Amino acid sequence: MSVSRVIAEQMERASWIRRMFEIGIQLRRERGAENVFDFTLGNPDVEPPEAVIAALRRVVAENRPRSHGYMPNAGFPEVRAAIAKRLAERTGVPFTGKDVIMTVGAAGAINTVLKSILDPGDEVIVLNPYFPEYRFYIENHGGRVVAVETGESFQPDIARIAAALTPRTKALILNSPNNPTGAVYGAEVLRELNGIIREPVLVISDEPYRPLIFDGAAPPETLSIIGRAVLAWSWSKAMAVAGERIGYLAIPPHLAEAAALVNACTFANRILGYVNAPAIWQWVVAEVPDAAVDVGQYQAKRDLLCDALNSMGYDAPRPQGSFYVFPRTPIPDDLAFIRLLQNEGILAVPGSGFGRGGYMRLSLTIARGDIERALPGFERAIRGTRA
Repeated sequence: MSVSRVIAEQMERASWIRRMFEIGIQLRRERGAENVFDFTLGNPDVEPPEAVIAALRRVVAENRPRSHGYMPNAGFPEVRAAIAKRLAERTGVPFTGKDVIMTVGAAGAINTVLKSILDPGDEVIVLNPYFPEYRFYIENHGGRVVAVETGESFQPDIARIAAALTPRTKALILNSPNNPTGAVYGAEVLRELNGIIREPVLVISDEPYRPLIFDGAAPPETLSIIGRAVLAWSWSKAMAVAGERIGYLAIPPHLAEAAALVNACTFANRILGYVNAPAIWQWVVAEVPDAAVDVGQYQAKRDLLCDALNSMGYDAPRPQGSFYVFPRTPIPDDLAFIRLLQNEGILAVPGSGFGRGGYMRLSLTIARGDIERALPGFERAIRGTRA
């Protein structure tokens, strides 16, 4: 028996994030863990807020009848109603429980909606640089990736998006705050985007980093601005529960196809093998939907790292949100520079892995002390490019 050609090809293109993780294992074995500084994985390095742990204890202690059994594939009706109420307050869109599907994280939500709307050969626009798993999600369901370059400060370029729309375009994935750039899309650019989106194109707004915003900013609500948008949400980053895989898909009731899409996505949620979102965690997030880690700790690490890198001669703009920094590499060949950093025990992800060469992604989910100890290595690496 052989591995399928499609999977074999996808594995060849597999995420640089995971490749660097594997290199990190090797370096730790060779040099000792204390001499390796891993800026690759977006895996929260803090514990969940006490409110989340307290809610988990209450839910488990209450032990509702059939707490661990099946429920409707879209999730517990009471949970969906609670999430819809909070979402309606936030966006002004009159959501009810029937418009929300509890999912296995935002990834589950995105795969569920793509499965529901794509026929083989349909196109999905992604904005470059983009989270590399999007390509696999799209191809999983027979779609074709159309990568469109972003403009200044990594904001969507409306003219380029308009030029990329074709009769086969079914969706556009937005990710704000963005992974890998940390860019937050402004209200004006979202309004301009709304002006060019027409049926059957659906905007999939992927927002797992929305609570992680720096400098006291308030990001615009995509669903309040873009009429043909659905929301893919995850609590993984906000609550630091990435391993629990809990999120939802929200489908605004004003969409002409809303009822059919809810039914299709509920069905897809089942046949993709998710069946339903984790039962216990549905009740937890319904109790404390707005609980989030202290974003101040990520902002402090952002400031430390960006200030230090810029003082060394890097071009490292401060991200507006998420927990990533996306500096230019001092030489155009980002892969070559990543190797220089590896010589210093520093693990970073090349921008090429996100579709944008000449950059690198550095995750802030690393201890402040490790950032401080890594800074001399960053300085030696950039000096090496000037020799």
